[in-house]
Amino acid sequence: MRPPILEIYIARRFLTGIAGTFLLCAVLIFMIDFVELLRQAGKYGAQPAWKLAWITLLRLPAYTELLLAFAVLVGSISTLIMLARKSELAVMRSGGMSVWQFLRPGLVVGLTLGVLATAAYNPLAAYTRGVAERLSTEAFGKEANGLRLRGSGSWLRQDGIDGESVISAGNASHKGSQLSDVTAFVFDPAGHFSERIDADKAELREGYWQIRDAMVTRLGEEPEKYENYLLSTYLTPERAADALGSMISLSVWELPGLIEVTEKAKLSTNPLKVQYALLLSRPLLCLAMVLLAATVSLRS
Repeated sequence: MRPPILEIYIARRFLTGIAGTFLLCAVLIFMIDFVELLRQAGKYGAQPAWKLAWITLLRLPAYTELLLAFAVLVGSISTLIMLARKSELAVMRSGGMSVWQFLRPGLVVGLTLGVLATAAYNPLAAYTRGVAERLSTEAFGKEANGLRLRGSGSWLRQDGIDGESVISAGNASHKGSQLSDVTAFVFDPAGHFSERIDADKAELREGYWQIRDAMVTRLGEEPEKYENYLLSTYLTPERAADALGSMISLSVWELPGLIEVTEKAKLSTNPLKVQYALLLSRPLLCLAMVLLAATVSLRS
């Protein structure tokens, strides 16, 4: 039987190669993002360098988790090439080990890293990204926009106790729970147009949107001004990110609940389901990267 120390040695070499590639990419991303924050500081207001570095560090996990599969691929290729150049693979083959046997430690390392990335690193990245968005808002005096505008604005179709409504927002923050430049078209339970709401700000509460300084226009009536106007919704503050928040700020543990609430609110769940499937398939993706590395770095 093969001595276990040999498999441990191969696994350590794979882990070292993958970690080295991952850290190198992380350093490059940190430097580029830090320079971008310096540019924003020069445009929106000077900030201490340590604060910008801290924001960059908090944003780093959300960016680097997307590079895990690339790191596994490049790290595995470099590991196998180094083992081959030092004739270690030739010695293993002459000792009776097959390709699958000396690849097994690498496959285990890739699969383990994929599981840890999905179960632990992804929630950490989502949390730190949320903290970074709040600090960025405080630093530059503007909302961290999680709503990507298309054309004249983005529209959100939702359902509530009082009927369906369609909301347009010019900007969103706090994972979509706070909106600005709001326009809402409200329909009664029968599906007929009921009223239009225009306001500067809206905040999502438990079961309703709290719209401040709302101008409400109904058919055949003069517009009315309300200091606070409530619009019912099935969305909750904890689940608002599915509609207007940043996908990169969602963890794998939040997505099943988000999908359920989104379907209840009659919103499209396709982006959430795709994101959930990508996170669940990440361990298999890392496993496939090790196999792909073997096909391009080993001779027949």
